[in-house]
Amino acid sequence: MTGSVSISLADLRAEYTQSGLEARDLDPDPLRQFAKWFEQALKAGIREPNAMALATCNAAGQPSVRIILLKSLEEDGFTFFTNYESRKAAELEANPHGALNFAWLELERQVNVTGTVKKLSREKSEAYFKTRPRGNQLGAWASRQSAVIPDRATLEARMAEFDGKYRGGTVPTPPFWGGYVLAPLEIEFWQGRPNRLHDRFRYTRQADSRWKIDRLAP
Repeated sequence: MTGSVSISLADLRAEYTQSGLEARDLDPDPLRQFAKWFEQALKAGIREPNAMALATCNAAGQPSVRIILLKSLEEDGFTFFTNYESRKAAELEANPHGALNFAWLELERQVNVTGTVKKLSREKSEAYFKTRPRGNQLGAWASRQSAVIPDRATLEARMAEFDGKYRGGTVPTPPFWGGYVLAPLEIEFWQGRPNRLHDRFRYTRQADSRWKIDRLAP
């Protein structure tokens, strides 16, 4: 019989006082607004400001979430890369919608993104794979992402196997590995304020592809 667990966090709180956010501060285009905030996160020295939580759901509506890395932002959306045999890939195959969250806590900011997800072209996936460090390339071959394995030694043995297989040559892109792009339908910018009266602005894509901006209650 295991012991019970109890953690009280009632007194664990902080006031957000760094800055506010007004409609006049916002770029009409949320991707440009995101780029502005991302640049500020870079200048603030935040570790891995491109780290983002990706939420997906399976066909039954059961959600899952994990931290991954944003690898590019272009007009068509937010790009990331993964194993196409992973849990997230299976869920995106069944339900091609996703949500992202960027939490830049040092700046008292969040960005939430929801939209539709599709695979990148093979050409774009291979072009990015060539830029990865060799160890990361081999790791993509070695790890059957989300599969059950007996121990770490199994993983390290597979890494050594592929290191030997491709020693002295180029590591090719695995056929089961590639990119996705999340095309945003909504993007929310959140700025912490005192007394939990935070500033929240939501961009919603309209039928004519323009963006509608609304202030939301915190």
